[in-house]
Amino acid sequence: MAIDDQPIITFHPETFDDPEAERVHRKAKLAGALRIFGRLGFGEGVAGHITVRDPIMTDHFWVNPFGKSFRHMRSSDLLLVSHDGDIVVGDMPVNRAAFVLHSAIHKSRPDVISAAHSHSTYGKAFSSLGIPLAPITQDSCAFYGDHTVISEQGGAVVFEMEAGLEFASKFPTGKAAIHQNHGLFTVGHSVDEAAFWFITMERNCQVQLAAMAAGDPIHIRHEYAQYTFEQTGHHLAGWFSFQPLWQEICATDPEIFD
Repeated sequence: MAIDDQPIITFHPETFDDPEAERVHRKAKLAGALRIFGRLGFGEGVAGHITVRDPIMTDHFWVNPFGKSFRHMRSSDLLLVSHDGDIVVGDMPVNRAAFVLHSAIHKSRPDVISAAHSHSTYGKAFSSLGIPLAPITQDSCAFYGDHTVISEQGGAVVFEMEAGLEFASKFPTGKAAIHQNHGLFTVGHSVDEAAFWFITMERNCQVQLAAMAAGDPIHIRHEYAQYTFEQTGHHLAGWFSFQPLWQEICATDPEIFD
């Protein structure tokens, strides 16, 4: 059978007729993604957070509680928070910085279902350069023309609502932002997508730092980079690329559903 004749795997994001079932699903994906972040070493004390918009109360989002280990997260641990900072579900505190930045993003961008941020090593290092990712590998082309560098509030702990809104105003489109002297933020139409974009962006930062340390990396030609972006940088590609990690965490950590 020729390659062009082989069947295409048609996996697509889950759809729900019941919003309650969708809420349960989103919470499990969030708990699983947080555990994956923990396994990958993205924890830095109490810093870092992933959020997902609630499918019923769409001006609210679910977030990991302040001070709870990524690697121990369960669906029942998650907090439901309003855009005003009120904890509607849950009895643990919310990270103020998580609320300020993520609330601003969810409020200003209705297209964003999930957003991810952590103080990952290579993301922090790369953010100090104040430059975008360069198209130096096939994988980095997923971000080609689809991310931004934000210098405003860079390096400061963001506690004030005005600062969060300023950050969000500099991130009106695209899947990712490099916040100068802080780290990486990624967004998506699902937890799967936002989490995968973060994971691969962190690795692309690592690759670019290594290449720059070794010499002067050659950039991929615009037409090649643009073509590769169109094949690998869309929403479905981000969702699909997360599925092996989801399969693994479901098999090893079934308590994410508790």
